[in-house]
Amino acid sequence: MKKYLLEITVFISGAVVMIFELVGSRLVAPYLGTSIYVWTALIGVILASLSLGYFIGGKLADKSATYANLGWIIFLAGIGVVIPAFIKTTVLQSFLSLGNHLAWAALFSALILFSIPSFLLGIVSPYAVRLKIKNVDNSGRTVGNLYALSTAGSIAGTFLAGFLIIPLLGVTKIIFLLSAVLVLLSLFLLKDKFFYRLFILLFLVSAILAVAWSEQKQYAQTGKISFSTPYNEVEIYKGIDAQTSRPTLNLSTDRFGRQSTMFLDGNDLASEYGRFYRLAEHFKPQFKKTLMIGGAAYIYPQYYLRKYPTATIDVVEIDPKLTALAREYFSLK
Repeated sequence: MKKYLLEITVFISGAVVMIFELVGSRLVAPYLGTSIYVWTALIGVILASLSLGYFIGGKLADKSATYANLGWIIFLAGIGVVIPAFIKTTVLQSFLSLGNHLAWAALFSALILFSIPSFLLGIVSPYAVRLKIKNVDNSGRTVGNLYALSTAGSIAGTFLAGFLIIPLLGVTKIIFLLSAVLVLLSLFLLKDKFFYRLFILLFLVSAILAVAWSEQKQYAQTGKISFSTPYNEVEIYKGIDAQTSRPTLNLSTDRFGRQSTMFLDGNDLASEYGRFYRLAEHFKPQFKKTLMIGGAAYIYPQYYLRKYPTATIDVVEIDPKLTALAREYFSLK
């Protein structure tokens, strides 16, 4: 493995960069949305940080390029990757006060949350190139091979994140997993003893399992829990209706509104906009069939079937995870 350690290192680093970027979009989405401003800030900050990392990494590599130094750089990147999981709420909520200045809020948030890990990961490729080059005769091929592997890793990370692990694991567990991978990789560069690698790996795996366990307990303790779906970051939380003071259960995909709300002490409609659906009785009193675009937590379809037992309703919902959540938390049968 040691023969190809640098190739493995640049491939994994490239994959982590893209996974981190895609996870970053999900991290900020519940607070700032997913508009073009948010994506522009996120991509721009990460590219600028990588560029600075390439520049500084080249200078550092020329001064003192060792496997141990590269290991410490990757170790620090692993620590940096996990920090946004702990500070995201404080950072993102502080910038919500900017109101209409969404572009600035997105830019400052991205700088604080994502610039340092991206900068450290940018150092990896030029550092690895310097360690790999043995003579100038094949330096071009060496540089090309390593950067091709880094790009291949980014491509693999993009597909892996978008098609598999974000819907499967969710944002927080992925961040801990990325940290675990980088820390483990750094120890292959830093130490020869298996014990140290195993110890750190077990610690980080335990952290991932602890996060998974805490998420399961979170709803019972605080009345709030978050999920990742192929389309959104979803939050389910308990609340109190401002008009009636009745307890509610809510589903939201951002901080600016609720997609679904139901009373916990009754079957009547809780949301004001949901009550407008009853205007159908006025315009077409004898209706028997209804088509609804978008189900979310399926609050109105359930109300509809209770109120009009002889009628039918078809619901079109593109996100299968929302339907599963509606069954688990909102009494959909």
